[in-house]
Amino acid sequence: MSISSERIAALRDYVPEVRELTIDGKPVKPAGETWDVYNPATEEVIATVSGATKEQVDEAIRAARTAFDTWSKMSGEERSAAMHSLADRLEARWEELLASIVNEVGTPVSTAEFLQVKMGLGHLRWFADAAKKDRTVHLGPYDVPVPTMSDVDHYPVGVVAAITGYNYPLNLAGFKYGAALAAGCTVVLLPSPRTPLTTLLLGEIIRESDLPDGVINVVLGGADIGQYLSSHPGVDKVSFTGSDAVGAKIMEQAAANLNDVVLELGGKSANIVLPGCDVESFAVDMHMRWSRNSGQGCAALARLLVHEDLFDRFMKAGAEAFPKMKVGDPWDPETHIGPLIRPDHRDRVNGFITEALEQGGKALLQVETPLPEKGWYVNPILLGNLPHSARAVQQEIFGPVAVVLTYKDVDEAIRLANDTAYGLAANVWAPTLEEGRRVAEQLRAGTVWINGGGAMRPDAPFGGSGRSGIGRELGEWGIQEFLEPRHIQWAL
Repeated sequence: MSISSERIAALRDYVPEVRELTIDGKPVKPAGETWDVYNPATEEVIATVSGATKEQVDEAIRAARTAFDTWSKMSGEERSAAMHSLADRLEARWEELLASIVNEVGTPVSTAEFLQVKMGLGHLRWFADAAKKDRTVHLGPYDVPVPTMSDVDHYPVGVVAAITGYNYPLNLAGFKYGAALAAGCTVVLLPSPRTPLTTLLLGEIIRESDLPDGVINVVLGGADIGQYLSSHPGVDKVSFTGSDAVGAKIMEQAAANLNDVVLELGGKSANIVLPGCDVESFAVDMHMRWSRNSGQGCAALARLLVHEDLFDRFMKAGAEAFPKMKVGDPWDPETHIGPLIRPDHRDRVNGFITEALEQGGKALLQVETPLPEKGWYVNPILLGNLPHSARAVQQEIFGPVAVVLTYKDVDEAIRLANDTAYGLAANVWAPTLEEGRRVAEQLRAGTVWINGGGAMRPDAPFGGSGRSGIGRELGEWGIQEFLEPRHIQWAL
């Protein structure tokens, strides 16, 4: 963490002042419904915002359509330069973006600086460079029934509706508009109504960048505006991050126009500990990882599968993690666990814990320090003694709750890891890379880390199968989601 204690003190109470939508490169006063935005760590209202009307959504889509005619015809170098200019301005105001996220999401400042801000800016730089790539594929000659030659080039799909979740407002937006803009598309961006302030600030920064007017438009709204946007005949593709239940509705709404979708949804990601591992070297890190951002991450590795011969050692080593999990003020650099986003979500997470204990589950490890008097907090807990069919084992909890199960042999571990409706991510702790790869290649997951892996790469695909979604974000795979292949053939 590079931010100083002096800057933390100066930024602690920062709230973006931007309340306007961004449509066609201009600030637009919203004319729709109004709601309060809360700081989940203090339970205080920090802002009141208004959403767009359907007519304003129409204006945003028209602006994106008009801008598409120009943006899609610009050279890759020109698009790249404009995208880099946006990254420059975002980097110049990174402290404001950080403060906004800490105060409206509740992510501790110690992890938010990289995970919520700087990582995403690096990904945007990658997309800006990728905009320059020529993706033409030369197929070569084909002689049946007459000699011909073929190329396959690509054209952008058009106007993209980008709808983001609350947990990573800046990154999730960047993953969508970065890929779409690199492909030559334009965007109407709709953030979660729970965390709109960072995206409103993003809109202001977009207006200050070299992006042409209308290339990225920002609107706000609730479920009705989300439905109107995703089913709008002026939208060519919908990209959504959120729950699988809402993703299914988005898919249904987009289907009315036969529009394609990219859905980055939930997960119940397995974290496998193979026989022969030195569990003492990583058990603490495992627990610290699934609990970060209070477990509000779709790829949280919170379904722990430990070989039965290692279980006692694993539990003893992992117990050292829980005293290190400081729960509280997200502006305290020592805090590891911040609040959950809203009281209803806190109650939902606590409901999973209560149900698991009532069904015979046990709290094997947990943080037992008193929770802050204010804020929607839940202490991290590791549940055990549950069957693999239990709801806490099978469903995404989206809180600081993990479950641990034992297995007898590696084949059973693979079967249990794949025995879920989701297929987003997994991790394999292995004594050798070869054994880790052997297991990883049998897992039904879009991303598999071995021995902890590393940070999310901008050049690697992210997404999953089953109820984890459709399509991919990031890397060339993410850009291809917004391109249509075109076969061009000529006689020789």
